Amino acid sequence: MSIQLEKIKELIKLREEAHLGGGQKRIDAQHGKGKFTARERINILLDEGSFEEIDTFVVHRSSNFGIDKTKFMGDGVVTGSGTIDGRLVYIFAQDFTVFGGALSEMMASKICKVMELAMKMGAPIIGLNDSGGARIQEGVNALCGYGNIFENNILASGVVPQISAIFGPCAGGAVYSPALTDFNIMVKGTSYMFLTGPKVVKTVTGEDVSQEQLGGASVHASKSGVAHFAVDSEEDGLRLIRHLISFIPQNNMEDAPFAECKDPIDRTDDFLNDIIPDEPNRAYNMYDVIGTIVDNGEFLEIHADYAKNIIVGFARFNGQSVGIIANQPMQMAGCLDSNASRKGARFVRFCDAFNIPIVTLVDVPGFLPGTGQEYNGVIVHGAKLLYAYGEATVPKITVTLRKSYGGAYIVMGSKHLRSDVNYAWPSAEIAVMGPSGAVEVIFAKEVAASEDPAKAAMEKEEEYRRAFANPYNAASYGYMDDVIEPRNTRFRIIRALEQLRTKKQTIPAKKHDNIPL
Repeated sequence: MSIQLEKIKELIKLREEAHLGGGQKRIDAQHGKGKFTARERINILLDEGSFEEIDTFVVHRSSNFGIDKTKFMGDGVVTGSGTIDGRLVYIFAQDFTVFGGALSEMMASKICKVMELAMKMGAPIIGLNDSGGARIQEGVNALCGYGNIFENNILASGVVPQISAIFGPCAGGAVYSPALTDFNIMVKGTSYMFLTGPKVVKTVTGEDVSQEQLGGASVHASKSGVAHFAVDSEEDGLRLIRHLISFIPQNNMEDAPFAECKDPIDRTDDFLNDIIPDEPNRAYNMYDVIGTIVDNGEFLEIHADYAKNIIVGFARFNGQSVGIIANQPMQMAGCLDSNASRKGARFVRFCDAFNIPIVTLVDVPGFLPGTGQEYNGVIVHGAKLLYAYGEATVPKITVTLRKSYGGAYIVMGSKHLRSDVNYAWPSAEIAVMGPSGAVEVIFAKEVAASEDPAKAAMEKEEEYRRAFANPYNAASYGYMDDVIEPRNTRFRIIRALEQLRTKKQTIPAKKHDNIPL
């Protein structure tokens, strides 16, 4: 055998060894927990045969505590590029079979390299996290590695989409990289995120809490809002990433993607003409409206289990990807609160960063009152949503279905925050407050002095409703561009999107803004 063939044989052997990660025994243990290996996850996520790996033969260079006697090629992370539906993406997948996926200096270097390539090429970066935290034997070098990753997350923010999937533990400093990315996906039962684990919590606070209770997928998807999605399995999570990618552009210089649309643009649905209840305080389901007007009823909801009084997610109109923000009357009457404001603001800013038009569906009676909200800073959280809408320069279309009262009217994509096209249904009520509250303020003495206060109050409410609680008063000032028949909503939104395709709008030059945090 020639020397060249021997070297090729050695290369093949080394590559096979690298593909085994921490070895077959650890791979079997990973499968025993119902989890895939890093390479298996990549193969499921990317188009078949598209993965191009880099840094296969990287190993750590630490010698502390005898760790130099154990080295694995790749050093606990698989990195490279591939395609999803033919579109370029960069990816890193932590390998739990190597030192429990613990982050080292060289692992961080590999991750930073693909992040930098993603920014250079203008392609999304996807991180599949499965790590016990920093590699303790490397001391400050491991912490340095985290810092370098975080800095790249920050530099990539708003430049290329960043998606994180948590497919195992994610503790300590490791949680900050996913928190800095645009979307987080967790798996129920096997994913955990926390800064300090249950043992430390028990020692410091005396609290006895399990991993699931402290930082499981359901907790972060419904209570903290850290996770945007909680899925039932890793396969579901990987399929979700492919679906999510289909709605967003490669980078901040591209327009929102288009897909072929066979759903007629002039499709009408009389169901919408009857969806608003006659009783003003009766709820209806905003999902029914969304499902009726978007292409083929397809809606990818973000943060479905968190702050349910506001709905955010992606859909298409005549094939064009858009972001939808909508109040949900079925939850807290659609009131805005601190969590809903934060959720909405984050989504609006993502859409604006990546040139995705925003469609807002409004039915909001105001901000949720009470000491709990005020003490929690609802003012500053509401200001985040206001700021996000006012700052956004992408096409903005707002449809007011029913209530739009007080400050919440301004916040939810109003004309005064540079919304481009504002429509109202005939059922829209746009005013400082609802009729009953207004009567208590304006006509309190007059009602109290009447022979029949209840009857007088009803008459004054009707007077107020005729004057203000309708769409025509706002339309008379140009704050509503048109009052439309509900069944035509889909067609009017599509027409507006076509009109706004060439929109050009800028904000004053600045180093960066100072959004209220």
